Amino acid sequence: MGDVLSQAEIDALLNALSDEHEETVEIRTTLTQKRIRMYDFKRPNKFSKDQINSLQNIHESLCRGLTNYLSGHLHAVIECKVLSVEQITYDEFIRSQPNPTVIGLFSLNPLEGTVLMEVSPSLAFNIVDRLLGGNGKGQNDEKNRDLTEIERAIIEHRLIQIIELIKEAWAEIYDLKPQFVSMETNPLFSQIVAPNEMILLITLEVSIGQAIGMIHLCIPYLVLEPILDKLSTYFRFSTQGKVVTPEQVQAIREKIEWAKVDMVAFLGHSEILVRDLLDLAKGDVIPLNQSVNDPLPIYVGEFMKFKSIPGLHGEHHAVQITEIVKGGGGQDS
Repeated sequence: MGDVLSQAEIDALLNALSDEHEETVEIRTTLTQKRIRMYDFKRPNKFSKDQINSLQNIHESLCRGLTNYLSGHLHAVIECKVLSVEQITYDEFIRSQPNPTVIGLFSLNPLEGTVLMEVSPSLAFNIVDRLLGGNGKGQNDEKNRDLTEIERAIIEHRLIQIIELIKEAWAEIYDLKPQFVSMETNPLFSQIVAPNEMILLITLEVSIGQAIGMIHLCIPYLVLEPILDKLSTYFRFSTQGKVVTPEQVQAIREKIEWAKVDMVAFLGHSEILVRDLLDLAKGDVIPLNQSVNDPLPIYVGEFMKFKSIPGLHGEHHAVQITEIVKGGGGQDS
């Protein structure tokens, strides 16, 4: 018969087994907690987080300029915002575009390469309709089609203007001199880089009244590669407070000078009975609460900005401004 283990020896063996089990569990837990970072060799990330944030700030500035430009030319309520900034291959982008569409190709001198700007057909037709006197309604119901020669000329001119806004948006980080190259309608004819090259795709959402359209800016990595260090530096400084210079204020004033606003001179108001209203006839006089000696208020939008006296200018009724009302809305009142 073999040796019989004492109780002390049995307890020692059980403790040893328990310690070994705890070490195994700890090792497995440590292996499980390791963070695994996925990396796609077909779609390598070329831009850092700081650079993406810099490009986001730059194109938010572009959105502000685009809002002012379209509001002044279309006389409509415009909203523009950056919807996304992402890194994809050029082939993924070009295959997702409709045919036909509106594509503008331009360079960013002195940087080498070509940049692509795609305007969704619904947005392009809405802009053309409004510029030609329409209200922009019903354009979304129209089937996608090629542009006529007149529509092509109108859209090409707007693309050139938007390219100038891109120059202004980049002014703080780099002195670019964009130059329009050509306009295409077939995405397959716009091969600006190899299909597997990485690009930066900035998607802008533009709302004109109730209609919504997209503008896609496709910037190849090879174009921005020489100034990537400036993008990282720009983000660090752009998060600090900015001082608005008098030149910037003047530039904003010049941009909004062509905006149209409603101006109304109130002659006064009165309250009458419904039966008197029904009995009104030509030649009847309705007394107003406004004295002939009191100045008439002039409203710009919903704010009273001026006081005036009524009169004639030639054969036309007119008012002469006699006083500017301070504090009538806005800081510059």
